[in-house]
Amino acid sequence: MSVSRPTDPTDPITARILGSTGERLPGFQRNPMAEIARLTGITQEVVIDRLRACLDGGVLRRIHQAPLASGAADGVLCAWQVPAEQVEAAFDFLFSQDPFTSQVIERHSDNESDEPNFTLWSVLKIPQGFSLNHHAEWLAEKIQAEGYRLMPVRKLFTLGVGQARRRDTEPGSRAQAQAEASDVGVLRLNEQEWQVLTAVTREFTADELGTNLWQGRANEAGLSLSKFFQVAEALTQRGVLGRFSAIKETVKTAPTGERVTKLNALFLWSVPRGREVEAGREIGRHHIMTQTGWREGGPAFQDANVMGIALGADKESLLAHQAAITEHLVDAGISVSHTDVFWAGRSDSKPGELSPLAYAAWCTRNGLDVDTMREPGDAAASRP
Repeated sequence: MSVSRPTDPTDPITARILGSTGERLPGFQRNPMAEIARLTGITQEVVIDRLRACLDGGVLRRIHQAPLASGAADGVLCAWQVPAEQVEAAFDFLFSQDPFTSQVIERHSDNESDEPNFTLWSVLKIPQGFSLNHHAEWLAEKIQAEGYRLMPVRKLFTLGVGQARRRDTEPGSRAQAQAEASDVGVLRLNEQEWQVLTAVTREFTADELGTNLWQGRANEAGLSLSKFFQVAEALTQRGVLGRFSAIKETVKTAPTGERVTKLNALFLWSVPRGREVEAGREIGRHHIMTQTGWREGGPAFQDANVMGIALGADKESLLAHQAAITEHLVDAGISVSHTDVFWAGRSDSKPGELSPLAYAAWCTRNGLDVDTMREPGDAAASRP
């Protein structure tokens, strides 16, 4: 008989702990370990021990107080058209050489008619005052991209307070109410706010996890703990800080031999213009969906305009989820002209740099004129 390990995400205690982070811990948390203990009925000591073990064991990718990139920096989903022989090198460059790329994923579609072939995807976050388009052009040259598509999010669709995403759910399972639609905008921060944001969002090492998470970070920002809390909570109110999250590995095999979630699927829908918000709220209410947003895919993606991520154990169940969501849209009177799924292969992620000062320093290191990289008001862009 197999015995579950403390780092096994299916272990009942570990599963309860991991399931109590993220959406159940919205906003800045003064004492997240105590809050997880309260939510689960498990002692703080066990909570801390399990989280340390999962982080050290590779079951968790990171534990951090997540920033809302849309609040502090321009963020965009990028699809890159890269020659097949160049994909691996392009992946490595984006992940290791660009501090403003926070995620890189190789994706493929089962739809063989999709042209051009966008096999490399990334999330790019550009600090305030600098140009997404200029940075993308620089990246395209470095990775020898034949074309690219930038897809900033126009609206985000999230479940309301008290609702939670569920991966182990039947196709069509959804919340009673529509998802909430939120606007995306970049806020201006002062120097002290940047200091706190930088300190509070850096991921934790296993050794840092304990009952007093923030004293060291407050010292780093040069503030008293009470002032640090005050600024962090104000950033939450302004929509800059998100949830306290323990992020599981999704594609890579952890050292325990487990694959925490086997498949990562990017679902795309093309709905009539003018109905993107309505469709997004209907799609976003489904428990399987995460990161649902209105983005413009353009002709390369059959004018797909609502996209979202679903994580699951097998391909058939994820396809069933998308089919059920599409059926629900049609039943709600929203026609769907095209759907697609882009399946994740190799992937990696890291916290993206958000500070304008860091961007200026990066420009200097790379021989770029800081002023030429500035351009307010960039929109969705593409280049074949």
